[in-house]
Amino acid sequence: MRMLKFLLQKELKQILRDPGIIRVLFIMPMIQLLILPLAADYEIKNINLGVVDHDHSVYSRQLINKIVSSGYFKLKDYSPTFNQGLKAIESDKTDLILEIPTHFERDLVKDNQSTLFIAVDAINGVKAGLGGAYIQQIIGDYNKQVRMQWIQQPKLNPLPTIDVTSSDWYNPNMIYKVFMVPGILVMLVTMIGSTFASNNIVREKELGTIEQINVSPIKKWQFILGKLIPFWMLAIGVLTIGLLIARFVYGIVPLGHYATIYVFATIYLLAILGLGLLMSTYAQTQQQSMLVSFFVTMIFNLLSGLYTPIESMPYWAQIITKFNPVTYFIQVMRMVMLKGSGLADIKFQILALIGFAIFFNGWAILNYRKRTA
Repeated sequence: MRMLKFLLQKELKQILRDPGIIRVLFIMPMIQLLILPLAADYEIKNINLGVVDHDHSVYSRQLINKIVSSGYFKLKDYSPTFNQGLKAIESDKTDLILEIPTHFERDLVKDNQSTLFIAVDAINGVKAGLGGAYIQQIIGDYNKQVRMQWIQQPKLNPLPTIDVTSSDWYNPNMIYKVFMVPGILVMLVTMIGSTFASNNIVREKELGTIEQINVSPIKKWQFILGKLIPFWMLAIGVLTIGLLIARFVYGIVPLGHYATIYVFATIYLLAILGLGLLMSTYAQTQQQSMLVSFFVTMIFNLLSGLYTPIESMPYWAQIITKFNPVTYFIQVMRMVMLKGSGLADIKFQILALIGFAIFFNGWAILNYRKRTA
């Protein structure tokens, strides 16, 4: 254990001696945590609307006013013909066109039905899908409002309706920062853990000090632990600062206990740092190590459920997510933050991460021994 103690002292001094590492470890992740949640907004606003009104009636004006007053749309074009409105889309002036046909009001009053035409610019698929869904919902609300105005005597001439009410559990106000900030924090901790750990042993190779370590009486598992523990401590520090930012900047207070997060984060970082050290045993240069680490981390983040729900992924991608440690940490962070889950509720995720930690670190120890034999 004395050799492990000396190795830990050496690693900590080496890290603290380089001010660039400290800046990258603490300052950059904090800036990212302050900026990314503000930019990663799932709520689409300021959709540019083009209107082609052939009716010019009271009902058509009411419908247009209802759409614009919703706060999601801005009226950018009012064209007399659809072809002119289409030119506004082609010139990126508008995102969608609402065409109101002639006799819209007359058909609605006389025949109890009318037809509207919506054309959406689908170059930006997310904006097109949400914009189309927003305007359809507003038109549906307007239709319901008009129908209710026609009911003069509901007891004598009832109009059957079905009202659907919904309640959003755990995030009742649907504030996107509440579920995005914990996920982004996991992503930053993952990038720090995997990137710096993957450069660790490679740095020793490039400096030539690996030969001195190989002939020393230190054991292989002590060497791996000596490389792992310092960055584990620094990653826990980054996690702590991130949780403080989440609380005092974004006002996110977990319904569960912080202790649950730290217990799981301890196991998670053992797995991620072990993966970084494993990549470091294979790489010959820091450039190789950083490129491989960037590739692996990017795949982990994209297939973690942070940006896209896992349920909406193809089946083969859903299978891959089960072998992705980041997926489990994002699940746990959201469960603890939003649902107040405890250790008993995340026991499956804990067991999965213990398996990852044993696998990656064991592989790293075996591979290092093979290369130094």
